[in-house]
Amino acid sequence: MSSKKIAAAIHPPVAASVAVRKYDERRDKAAVEELERRCEVGQPGKPAFVTDLMGDPVARVRNFSSHIMLVAEHGDGREIVGVIRCCIKTVTSGKLRSNEFPVYVKLAYILGLRVSSSHRRLGIATKLVQELESWSKQNGAEYAYMATECSNKPSLSLFTQKSNYVKFRNPAVLVQPVHGHYKSLPSDIAIVRVSPNLAETMYCALFSNSEFFPKDIGVLLHNKLNLGTFIALSKRDFSDWNPETGDLPASFSICSIWNTKEVFRLQVKGVSSLTHAACLGTRVVDAMLPWLKIPSIPNVFESFGFYFLYGLHMEGKDGSRLMKTLCKFAHNMARDDRGCRAVVAEVGQTDPVREAIPHWRKFSWDEDVWCIKKLQEDVKEQNCDDQWLKSSSISHSKIIFVDPRDL
Repeated sequence: MSSKKIAAAIHPPVAASVAVRKYDERRDKAAVEELERRCEVGQPGKPAFVTDLMGDPVARVRNFSSHIMLVAEHGDGREIVGVIRCCIKTVTSGKLRSNEFPVYVKLAYILGLRVSSSHRRLGIATKLVQELESWSKQNGAEYAYMATECSNKPSLSLFTQKSNYVKFRNPAVLVQPVHGHYKSLPSDIAIVRVSPNLAETMYCALFSNSEFFPKDIGVLLHNKLNLGTFIALSKRDFSDWNPETGDLPASFSICSIWNTKEVFRLQVKGVSSLTHAACLGTRVVDAMLPWLKIPSIPNVFESFGFYFLYGLHMEGKDGSRLMKTLCKFAHNMARDDRGCRAVVAEVGQTDPVREAIPHWRKFSWDEDVWCIKKLQEDVKEQNCDDQWLKSSSISHSKIIFVDPRDL
């Protein structure tokens, strides 16, 4: 095989009739929705989550001040055959300066890449990524990153082999289904809702040396989708605690709750009839024998939303118990919200809170892979060095702050 043929096999030529442009809601909305509906198929023989963006294709990035959505058109009919989204944010790198202030980097987050199954292997995905990287660099992004599953070989190949991204982090997704019964909370623990301003002060102190902590945390906490920030502490400590001082008790846990169901909903498809029947059976038995308080499996085969827990942190000898109580509290909130059928958290593999977050192992996974790439190669790095990219196995920080707007 000639060198030209080998190069073509590795990097398929982009179809000359493909053009990439900015998404226009007025004329593109219906076509993009249809494209994404056809692309949500998952892997053969395995369950898949189908995402409904509630009629707003830009919903997943709209909560960032700097965002864009691109579409790829093909042929004389200008059929939309590809789509991709991106937002730019400023986050911590996990390092601290000599004066103990966090090191921030400007980061582009790429998500929602879809290409029509009838137009693949034409280089359309590569062209979409390249155009998005160009826009990101023009808007000052120093790095770009994306998230996928380790089993998604085409996506990993596109980013790591063709686009020079490197595997970076491998967080764990912990899922707790919401069933029809309230979880009992310990009588000696108080749960306090704190104001967004106070929560911002606390989070800046707690997460300054973590990775991916957003500089605009105040905007996040004031967002209408944020249902509140809550602290769990013993009632003994609560009686002595004055939140106005900014000091925290010796033992406490804290988290914020994000309502995803107002932005998008999920639906599980691709499961067997037997699985359907088994899940239905748990709900039937629960309805017939409610006093047993069976943790039945909610109906995830119809459109549903979930609550996302973020900013999870615990300290002190009672921290684990307090975090478990806080998660039970979130479950009870979700139970009262019709259509919310799961409570989800995403944390670093070695984050201490991981072991304290209640979850069902069969519903949870640690197969997500975050890949990252340095965009500004020609600029001397003032914020962080290449070691941040090379530390794929051992993180600078055990803590990864997962922004709910990235979902």
